[in-house]
Amino acid sequence: MKKNKSILITGGCGFVGTNLAIYLQKELKKFSIYTVDILKKDYSKFNADILKKKKIINYKIDITSNKFLKIKKKFDFIIDCSADPAVEESRKDTVRVFNNNLKTTLNILEKTKKDKSNIIFISSSRVYPINESNKKFRLKSNFIFDEKTTTDGIKSIYGYTKYASELLIKEYSYIFNVKYIINRSGIITGPLQFGKVEQGLISLWIWRHLNNLGLNYIGYGGKGHQIRDILYVDDFSLLIKKQILSFPKINNKLFCIGGGKNNSITLKKLTEKCQNITKNYPKIESVPETSKYDIPVFISSNKKIKKFYNWLPKTNINNILEFNLKWLKKDFKKIKKFF
Repeated sequence: MKKNKSILITGGCGFVGTNLAIYLQKELKKFSIYTVDILKKDYSKFNADILKKKKIINYKIDITSNKFLKIKKKFDFIIDCSADPAVEESRKDTVRVFNNNLKTTLNILEKTKKDKSNIIFISSSRVYPINESNKKFRLKSNFIFDEKTTTDGIKSIYGYTKYASELLIKEYSYIFNVKYIINRSGIITGPLQFGKVEQGLISLWIWRHLNNLGLNYIGYGGKGHQIRDILYVDDFSLLIKKQILSFPKINNKLFCIGGGKNNSITLKKLTEKCQNITKNYPKIESVPETSKYDIPVFISSNKKIKKFYNWLPKTNINNILEFNLKWLKKDFKKIKKFF
């Protein structure tokens, strides 16, 4: 009997990793799904319990350690969802962020080289320079970022670790013939985001509206004019499924992915939508001063990804917000414990 192929998702008990593991287990019956996550955060333990009930095995291992390289099982794909995502925190603890993000990528690449695995790397929109976003925002036109948009310039410590990881993957591909896909993603959101600051803007905004807690418009005059595009996690997972199934033909490619123009929104408009669905109107303070690391605008071009995979996001902003709110309400008492 032919053995199932296998997929390892690193950072597999985080928000993206858990949703992706559940989705791929359901959609790819010929693959066995595994995760690796050290479970440092309380909500990772919450997610690990969900995966355990679905009989998805998690390796409780620090990916930066040699123990990760000693995992005996070989995987056909490693999907790297692991990273320390705190852009602002990366200023305060640079060494930790570099170690977590770059050493993780290095060890994953060593594992892929040894196992002859394929790697799908989840990169970030923060590889693009702050000045490029500022320029687009100032000119009030061409807010779109794509694969050809310059990456030269100041980003953030977090952004540099993601960009350095991209370059390291390309080096391993050139030297060791490691096959890869790199996805530069903006905001991904959906169930299993707990409304914590480090988990992203959308769930934070909904959670604080749901509980009538204060919020801030920070930077760029404090008016809430910043623009982001939003990608629902199931749409993201569908793309990863397509990439896995197309891998023999399509590999060693870099893509800019996200909600795109149709799923882009200002912070002010997001507030209005959250008010409409929660019927709460929390106080919002204006903080005009802009952080050195903030960017005013990011909208992904999905032109290239559509060409290769016939993929575009299906879930619109209104539905995304409704789905997030429904999940937060459903597990309200459990989520409260994390605050």
